[in-house]
Amino acid sequence: MPEFYARQPNHFNLPERINRLGELSYNLWWTWSNNARDLFDRIDNVLWEQVGHNPVLFLRNVPRKRLEAAAQDLNYVDLYDATLAEFDAYVRATDTWFEQSYPQHNGMQIAYFSTEFGLHETLPMYAGGLGVLAGDHLKEASDLGLPLVAMGFIYTQGYFFQHISEDGWQEARRVALRFEDMPVMPMVDADGVPLTVEVHLPGRSLWARVWQVRVGRLPLYLLDSNVESNSDADRDLTARLYSSDLDSRISQEIVLGIGGVRALRKLGYQPNVWHMNEGHSAFLSLEQARELVQAGMPLAEAQQQVRAHNIFTTHTPVPAGNDEFPLWLVDKYFSHYWPDLGLDQQGFMDLAGRAAADQTIFSMPILALRFSAQHNGVSELHGRVARRMWNFLWPELQEEQVKIRHVTNGVHTDTWVSRRLGMLYTKYLGKHWREHLDDPGLWHAVSDIPDDELWRVRRHMKRRMVAFIRERARKHWIHDGIHPVQAIAAGVMLDPYALTIGFARRFATYKRADLVLSDLDRLLRLLNRPNRPVQFIFAGKAHPADEAGKLLIQEVYRAVKKAETGGRLVFLEDYDMNLARYLVQGVDVWLNTPRRPMEASGTSGQKAALNGAVNFSVLDGWWREGYNGENGWVIGPDEDIIDPVEQDAKDAASLYDVLENEIVPLYYQDRLASEPPSAWLAVVKESIRTLAPQFSARRMLKDYVRDMYMPAVENPAGLLES
Repeated sequence: MPEFYARQPNHFNLPERINRLGELSYNLWWTWSNNARDLFDRIDNVLWEQVGHNPVLFLRNVPRKRLEAAAQDLNYVDLYDATLAEFDAYVRATDTWFEQSYPQHNGMQIAYFSTEFGLHETLPMYAGGLGVLAGDHLKEASDLGLPLVAMGFIYTQGYFFQHISEDGWQEARRVALRFEDMPVMPMVDADGVPLTVEVHLPGRSLWARVWQVRVGRLPLYLLDSNVESNSDADRDLTARLYSSDLDSRISQEIVLGIGGVRALRKLGYQPNVWHMNEGHSAFLSLEQARELVQAGMPLAEAQQQVRAHNIFTTHTPVPAGNDEFPLWLVDKYFSHYWPDLGLDQQGFMDLAGRAAADQTIFSMPILALRFSAQHNGVSELHGRVARRMWNFLWPELQEEQVKIRHVTNGVHTDTWVSRRLGMLYTKYLGKHWREHLDDPGLWHAVSDIPDDELWRVRRHMKRRMVAFIRERARKHWIHDGIHPVQAIAAGVMLDPYALTIGFARRFATYKRADLVLSDLDRLLRLLNRPNRPVQFIFAGKAHPADEAGKLLIQEVYRAVKKAETGGRLVFLEDYDMNLARYLVQGVDVWLNTPRRPMEASGTSGQKAALNGAVNFSVLDGWWREGYNGENGWVIGPDEDIIDPVEQDAKDAASLYDVLENEIVPLYYQDRLASEPPSAWLAVVKESIRTLAPQFSARRMLKDYVRDMYMPAVENPAGLLES
């Protein structure tokens, strides 16, 4: 079998003294290293911003004279040497947390499959929280030294770029991405021939190329069907995320699951843990079973062996997030495949079928559940919801006995914490705080941060956010010729000293972005109260096929444009990871209003808490575990209400009451005095102290290793009982 390697394009003309900038640009470690980003920013700050913080594109376009000047600048060279030494020590480390904690498992290999990865805005391979969570999972796995390899797609058109019309309608703009301008490398053999894998689709073979992204110590492999030997339709198969066309969707998932396994085999990997991040990749379990059956193992035994090493994480109770395919489509795509498993049509459908209203359908989550021994939801409440939702698969068990546990999501600290706040943490938590960031005891020192220092940093972060939003609106006005009212809607009148509440997430209807608009007169009184103004920043995308979600954006946008709001309602279009960083670092309050219990976890509020913003949320997802009565505020009761109209009414009343009687008065308390608002900062400190360690990706990954990955390696036979 030929060996393959990731070929880094040699298209930079760098001075010898700083020639490793090219190597650094192709490892996403730079996305969570302040010093690494500074190496590019200091050469040409204007260009760095113009290329959207893309170091590959930056190095291809930066004038040679600026590179020469940097190579002659002693201060720059000192930073360069220190940063590259830090990078080398990181990637070559042999004393990682994993190696110290589990030295007996040096042969362990984890394969992590996800249909999207949110690593940085320069790689638009994500649609929302699921992808960003997957990206944080990889970064933290790298930090901990886990022996993990990841598999996904590289999309030639990314997700989509959002434009909001003057009437508030979301328009999806597609732009073909240039891989040569991105930190991705083709996998090739010694002769430079690209690595491809073959999967069979109805009446034809489809070939997919394999690309690599380096994420610190880890490789992420990405499949791409834009191969010359494919038909035009098949070349477009990996153009976009989440096609609403069922033929395209099932084809994508065949490529990811079956093609992904075949790609790892060609690359020489033999994982003993397979982690399915949502059901999109569940076909990987069929390919694992097919390999064993073709080697002579009976299917029942093969299924047991596959189950022992497979892990399935479910992320949503929302039907649209749980893919299902009708019988006729399964026939079309798998009639050639099930004989390799020794099955007929009925036997194949029995693997993941369930009865619908008028037909049998093939459920990807059911396939994942039946072919994995370890299953989890992504918060304590979601684990309970998932057990109830899938209880019918184990009719002999009571709901509480269903073997679906939970591992609550967390966020990668260095990706999301602001530089200034990170420096403050270093000052008061100690210079090694990043090595112990999941230790609750460490974070008690947050209480020792003087109010004036914390307040000064928080005000700086908000001014920085407002300046970014204003400049963004200015550019939008200049380049797109938008109406002045749209510029106001885009934030040109934001006040850097007013209480600022952020609502930024995917615009699905169950997230109820319009809840705060349910009593417009009451809202206007909040917005325009003299000396105590409140301003709201909205951002988020709806799936292009989600008409209800787009109507929700339009409703919010029309409210934003009303003159009586005084520019204090804002909608920011084209929400991405760059904008997300500014928002979670800059707002005072993070608002979350899902219709409980539809929010499986959520992580945006965790990022906000890490930066000193205070959560104001329904007790759903992670917040139900995080709220302690003193570290934020809640909307509505800690119960599920069956009638959605009743729930909306109760939650809206609660939202307004808490805003009017608790949040706004506390924020503006003592504001006429010269001292910082100590009562408000007490809540901020309690929020950081309690939430930063508990909802870090480090705690999350350690939970996965202890509770999910290790059992799959150490005791696979025992797992079969689940």
